[in-house]
This record gives sequence, C-alpha cells and structure tokens, in this order.
Amino acid sequence: MHYEKPTINKIDFAMGSKYGSPVKTQKIRTNIAGVNVNDLTEKYGSPLFVFTEQEIEDKYNTLYEAFSTRYSDVEFGWSYKTNYLNEICRIFHKLGSCAEVVSEFEYQKARALGIEGKDIIFNGPYKPKEDLKIAVQEGAKIHIDHLFELNDLEEIAEELNIQIPVAIRVNMDTGIYPQWSRFGFNYENNEALEAVERMHQNGKLILNGLHAHIGTFMLDAKAYGMATEKLMHLKAIIENQFGYEIEYIDLGGGFASKSNLKGVYQSSEVIIPTADEYADAITNAIYDNNRSKKLPKLYLETGRHLIDEAGYLLSSVWGYKRFPDGKKGYIMDAGVNLLYTSNWYNFNIELDKRYEGENELSMLNGPLCMNIDIIEENIMLPPLNRGTVLSISPVGAYNYTQSMQFIRYKPAVVLIDKEGNTRVIKEVDDLDTVNYKEV
Repeated sequence: MHYEKPTINKIDFAMGSKYGSPVKTQKIRTNIAGVNVNDLTEKYGSPLFVFTEQEIEDKYNTLYEAFSTRYSDVEFGWSYKTNYLNEICRIFHKLGSCAEVVSEFEYQKARALGIEGKDIIFNGPYKPKEDLKIAVQEGAKIHIDHLFELNDLEEIAEELNIQIPVAIRVNMDTGIYPQWSRFGFNYENNEALEAVERMHQNGKLILNGLHAHIGTFMLDAKAYGMATEKLMHLKAIIENQFGYEIEYIDLGGGFASKSNLKGVYQSSEVIIPTADEYADAITNAIYDNNRSKKLPKLYLETGRHLIDEAGYLLSSVWGYKRFPDGKKGYIMDAGVNLLYTSNWYNFNIELDKRYEGENELSMLNGPLCMNIDIIEENIMLPPLNRGTVLSISPVGAYNYTQSMQFIRYKPAVVLIDKEGNTRVIKEVDDLDTVNYKEV
C-alpha cells in the first residue's frame, strides 16, 4: 500500500451533510447508456466527450410534445452554436428541426449538411453583406438585427430587383435582469415600430416575421409569456398600420437545462421550469393575444435544454499533490480548455467505482499551465488512484463548441447510439489538424 504522510485538515462545514459532518457518500457512475466508462477511455482515449442519442431523442420528444399538443403549427430550429458537431446536428434535423445559425460559418455548415436555404433561420448581429446576399438568393429566413443590416438588405434587394421577405429581432423588458437589449430593436421605446415604418416606406423589404430571444438559462417561464404577449401586440399593430402579414413569430431559445448554477443552492430539479410550463406560458399568450383570423407559425430555437444532459466528459486522474494549506489537489487530463461553462455551473462529478478511505476536501485541477485551470475548487473525495476515470456532466451545451485549442489537443468525441453501439463522430486533433496553413 502506498504510504502518504498524514496531514491535519481544517473541516469546512459548508461541505458538510445536513448533520454537520463531512459528506461520506460517493457519487458513482460506472457506465453511460450501458457502456462502461473505463471501456470507453481504454478504447478512445482520455479525456473523451461522450453523447447519447437516446437522451437527445427523449428530451426532444418531451419538449416537442409539450408544444405540439398545445399548438399544432410549431417547428424547432436547432441552435448550431450550442453544439455544431455534424452528427449532433444531423440527429436534430432527422427529428424535424430546421437550422438556426448566427454566422456565415454556421450558415455554410448547415448548407454542407444538406439543409436548404428555406430551412435556415439566419440570426446574429454580424452578417457579412456577401453572405446575406447568398442567404437571400437561397430563401433563408433572415432576422434583421440593426439598421445597418436593414440598409444592406435594401441594397441587395435593389441589386437583385426583388422584394425580400424578412423578420426583425425585437428586444424588450420581461422583468428579467440584465435585459438583453444589445440585440435587435427595442419594443418599449418604439424603435422596432420605427424600423418597420422605415422598411414600409422604402418598399424593398416585406416583413413576415417577428423574433425575440430574451436571455439564456431562463428560470422564469412567465417571462416567455410576457415576451409572446408583446410580440403578438406588435404583430397586431404592424398588420393594421402597414398591411404586412406576420406569418410567424420566433421565441428564440434560453430554456434551462438541469445544470446547477453557481451561487444557487436549490437543486436544478426544483428551480428549472418543466417543458409544460414553458409551453403553457408561450402558447397561452399566443391564443390570448391573437387579433387576426390566422394564427402565426411558432418557431423555437432551443439548444441547451435539448442537448446539455446528453453530453458527458470523461477525464482521468494523472496525479495529485498536497497544497500548503493541506488540501489535496488532483491533476486531471481535462480542464477549463474543455469546460468553458465551469465559470457558471457546478458540474455533476462521479467516480468510476467505489473507493476505500475517508472523503476529504479536494480540488480538481486541469492540465494547463495556468493557475485558473480549476474544474472544481472544493469537492469531498476519497483517495483516488492514477487512472481513476471521472464522469463530468451535463456538458452537452456549449462546452465543445467553445472549447479551446490551447496547450493541448481537443479530444475525440464518441456517440452512443440507441442500440448501445459506440462510434467516433470527431477524431482527436493532431499536429496536422491544428497547424496553421502556411502561405
């Protein structure tokens, strides 16, 4: 047995159980969707991102059923920025989602995956004019973010000698702080209505949609009801004053996943609205505020809510050391380079088996040569061996797309399909994939 010099550690009662004693339980995950975690890392390497198709499909069907049983004309737009791995996008498109993109890169990615322009929602504050023109010619749904973009589209309409159907993004006060007023045209000060009036006077664009995205990780479903009410009110004014037919409204995304926010001490199971609560808030507001004979089509751009819990990161212990204050620090092969959202969320961290020994206050550090590379600053853990595999979840939303090519290669990504088969959907990077192209 390996000898370790004894230390005296101060007990932090914030890490204690409800009885005041240090937490003695161990959180264990031996498998993901029936596949042993040690088998996964032995076959595909560590660290390793793992996604499960069944969890994606189950979450999608639950949310879609919540909306479609209340409102038949609804369509989801898969948010590419949330997770743009090709196979993940394909799964959502197969389930019925169109593509929601926020850059020319994402637009090109959707087209390369076989998505037609008419099935792409093009959002974002920066759309290069040449890419806007392509989107116009391919029939994409373009959501105008500001007046400069409106000008660009009017110039494109003149160049092509056509009228272009467009939507506008609207920001508003829904009681949520901070208010997302950076994107789109404001509702309260009539900026949105003024943009529509300008559009109508010039006659080069045809307004057929309204879009609002009020925030991210929204814990109050009622805010969506307020946003929908304001969009429906604006819809009625626009149709009455300018004669446009608003064919659809888009309530964006922002639905929360079951991640645990830092600084929030209630369980995610308690504070996260259900799919039914989100659906009730939005669909009831449409019915209650409809002033025309025809109901608008409803688009939702849900990303995090649908993918987060289907994603795991497997990371292995490489070593450990004692800090001067007595705390044990484990060196992991994954860090903030792969877990960008560690700034905001406390991950669920599980061991690959039960370990002997007393739990003690520990820290999980990543492999980067940076002092801020901390996965978890305070966690009660038993003595862990080199090679112990930890499952970190949920990490399906944003972590892969925002992971950094910094110091270490980005790891492989594996999908577990509904039959329990595993396959690589993204190879581990190597020198060839990360070298800068010489000119």
